[in-house]
Amino acid sequence: MIAYIFDVDGTLTPSRGQIDKAFLKWFYRFSQEHDVFFATGSDADKTIEQTGKMLFNSINRSYNCAGNSVWEKGIEVRRSEWSLSEEAMNWLEEELEHTSYNIRTGKHIDIRPGLVNFSVVGRGATLEQREDYVAYDKHTNERNLIAKRFNEQFKYEKVVAQVAGETGLDIMPVGKGKQQILEDFSKNDVIHFFGDRTEPGGNDFDIAEAVKALGWGIVYPVTSWEDTWTILKSH
Repeated sequence: MIAYIFDVDGTLTPSRGQIDKAFLKWFYRFSQEHDVFFATGSDADKTIEQTGKMLFNSINRSYNCAGNSVWEKGIEVRRSEWSLSEEAMNWLEEELEHTSYNIRTGKHIDIRPGLVNFSVVGRGATLEQREDYVAYDKHTNERNLIAKRFNEQFKYEKVVAQVAGETGLDIMPVGKGKQQILEDFSKNDVIHFFGDRTEPGGNDFDIAEAVKALGWGIVYPVTSWEDTWTILKSH
């Protein structure tokens, strides 16, 4: 099998946005002719909101919450019951108090199956507020610094924080990021992985490195869904 594995946010869709209609039409046809899998930090509801139910239900499998919630044809077939410690949750709350960024839009800590997403600006941010935080983060490197402090503070809990999307961090047990989904594939499968956070510290990094290490896969670092479409047209 040739397995096409895609991050969603920033890879198949604009960040936090819906898939482009023309690309959706093309990609749906692609998914009917190829073995397609999603690997995203978002939960199933958010992925459906971004890609549409028809596409979500048509692909081979969707690995949501970094592979901690697994869906096939609209049915959840596997789920992690892990939860972050109260001490770590309190630490994140304190980070919100200490940051110099002063916009708050709610839902800063989003608890998902096997994963916690943390966002300083909050998941209720408008597009303009998100863009403002993106600019702030690029200037201050805040998310990477928070992740570094968190990982130093809680390494004894064997959990890890990674930069995810444009405004958040994903926190999960060590080894339970997107790389875990490769356990569902065999050495006879050729993997093509597409992701926009393949840099060290990004939530696509571990799976990208794991695919490279296998010796039977290809990684495509992209910066947008347009990049993904351009590459796929040559397949």
